[in-house]
Amino acid sequence: MSTVTLRGPAGRERGSGVGGTIVIALPLMLTCVCLANKFGLIVVPSGPRVLLIFALLISVMMTGIPISIALGLSVLTFLFTMTEVPLDAVGLKLFTGIEKFEIMAIPFFILAGNFLSHGGVAKRMINFAVTMIGHLHGGLALAGIVACAMFALVCGSSVATVVAIGSIVLPEMVSRGYPMRFGASVITVAGSLGILMLPSLPKVIYAISTNTSIGALFVAGLLPGILLTFMLCTVTWYMARRNDYPRMPKATWAESLRALRDCVWGMMLVVIIVGGIYSGIFTATEAAAMSAVYAFFIAVYVYGEIGLKDVPRVLLRSANLSAMLLYIITNAVLFSFVLANENIPNALADWLLSLNLGPTSFLLLVNALLLVAGNFMDPNSVILIMAPILFPTAMRLGIDPVHFGILIDVNMEVGLCHPPVGLNLYVASGISGVGITELTKAVWPWLVTMLVFLAIVTYWPWLSIVVPVYLGMH
Repeated sequence: MSTVTLRGPAGRERGSGVGGTIVIALPLMLTCVCLANKFGLIVVPSGPRVLLIFALLISVMMTGIPISIALGLSVLTFLFTMTEVPLDAVGLKLFTGIEKFEIMAIPFFILAGNFLSHGGVAKRMINFAVTMIGHLHGGLALAGIVACAMFALVCGSSVATVVAIGSIVLPEMVSRGYPMRFGASVITVAGSLGILMLPSLPKVIYAISTNTSIGALFVAGLLPGILLTFMLCTVTWYMARRNDYPRMPKATWAESLRALRDCVWGMMLVVIIVGGIYSGIFTATEAAAMSAVYAFFIAVYVYGEIGLKDVPRVLLRSANLSAMLLYIITNAVLFSFVLANENIPNALADWLLSLNLGPTSFLLLVNALLLVAGNFMDPNSVILIMAPILFPTAMRLGIDPVHFGILIDVNMEVGLCHPPVGLNLYVASGISGVGITELTKAVWPWLVTMLVFLAIVTYWPWLSIVVPVYLGMH
């Protein structure tokens, strides 16, 4: 018995050691191949060179290095050993890559989201949603979904939506008799609306990567977001009715109007974003700046949930997140430069077209690739890496760029809700105390609903482009 007991751990330790050695050795071996090409010991043909850059990136990521640093290391190694690109061109690309005016929208929307998350906007939106649908089966859960949709209209961050709505709704749901795993599942998937509705950081990054109109992408998410909200509410209502979860007393019209009056200051941000862009008063980037100023005003002076002494803390938190995203973008710009230098996007487009893939088959392939990529990388990194590669093929197949952007956005929503990198899942688990494994099992009914929704968005482009076309933005 003792022999068996000793062998088990030893075997696992040896296996783990071998796996760790392979993970460390693989990027070193690939780097040696690059150096051998640099010094003329070998000549790597163009075909394997394409595979080498992706193999190098994946192998470095497998070591546990953050995606931003993995991108930078892989790209610089490839540039200095496999190409003749001069050093000054690399340095110039680092700076010019983030000179785009549209990139300024990212820190402004992050700042606006932080002010809204801590400024009492979420609490008032939840109260309004409860007065409208709280009397239905699973009313508080339904109100959480609707509140997530409302908050997504003004926030632009999925994780911020989960934190802002979940931290208020989940304790209330448990106190009224809902199972915590049910509430955490609802908030996990509903929080993904944060990147689908109006402002959205992934939309900004996609727009920057593909030169697509940010304003058109913003309003393109309205109808898909409303449809997904309805689908999630339907599944939640059905499960709540089947399990006889509690209902809340029906609110009077006076209570609903009072709740609407309380949250109207937050919802006015929708008017500022859409109205300002549509009327031509300001661009999408300027709309982001206006959103940050307006969010500061209502959080500090209207609702009074944040004092002036708390503003530096909010600014610091926003600056940290903005710096992280801009660092990822900078390295991703270099990665895109390498792809363009090696003519990879056009070569891939030619290869896919030679397979006689129509738009239907191509979009199915794109969904499969993005869903797999979402298992290993956060949405911003996936878009920065995959969009420049897939976009040329999509354009040559006649796929609308705005529709393609919303399709990618929905794929990122799904990736946020399942392990191993699903940020919504981890945030909801931290708020609720439900383990990741248990929450992963509980979230499946809603996750399947999101996959059905993905199929609808993929093959019904009208849903994505009708609003920007009607408003003259596309």
